[in-house]
Amino acid sequence: VEAFGSIPMIGLREPAIDGLQRFVKRVFDLICSACALIVLSPLLLVASLAIKLEDGGPVFYRAARVGENGKLFRMFKFRSMVVGAEKMQVEVNQTDEEGRVIHKQPDDPRITRVGRFLRRTSIDELPQLFNVIKGDMSLVGPRPELPWLVEKYQPWQRKCIAVPQGITGWWQVNGRSDNPMHLHTDQDLYYIQNYSLWLDLQILWRTLFVVLRGKGAY
Repeated sequence: VEAFGSIPMIGLREPAIDGLQRFVKRVFDLICSACALIVLSPLLLVASLAIKLEDGGPVFYRAARVGENGKLFRMFKFRSMVVGAEKMQVEVNQTDEEGRVIHKQPDDPRITRVGRFLRRTSIDELPQLFNVIKGDMSLVGPRPELPWLVEKYQPWQRKCIAVPQGITGWWQVNGRSDNPMHLHTDQDLYYIQNYSLWLDLQILWRTLFVVLRGKGAY
């Protein structure tokens, strides 16, 4: 029994992706990620050059994230902020009316000119395909969160890290940054408890249109 707000809840469908489902998901991830890296390699090269030419800093940003079962890993992204942006995080953080931390802002002053374009088009996320190849992530799943945010999770929210974390997911096709991840883990639980390869395909298809619209991308 767990408390959801002030209501006692009994979980009848614990989140899990096991057995044949996990095997099929992994094979699907490997094939699609490898093909995507080959097709998108010219775009990856252009993005790398643009980042390097803007300020001479590192091309990639390797951030600590919480993966499946709480295992920490380094998530790859194209660097979209100034060098040393992590040290400025406290200055950017805001809280909502309930005192919950909002760590992403649409007008974040740390974002570079190239980085703003990369974020709006979601090109900054493409290096995570390497994480999928390595097995740190899946193409579709709950979005991997920052360790300090996961530490603030309620027990029911921690069910989201019982499965492989993903590049895209139910949260991303339902608002992205307009719905902060750590405040909408119920959407991830919906995905986990209703998981199927068909649902993954639907989310990937819807992700294309979300990326094209650029809504919530910052």
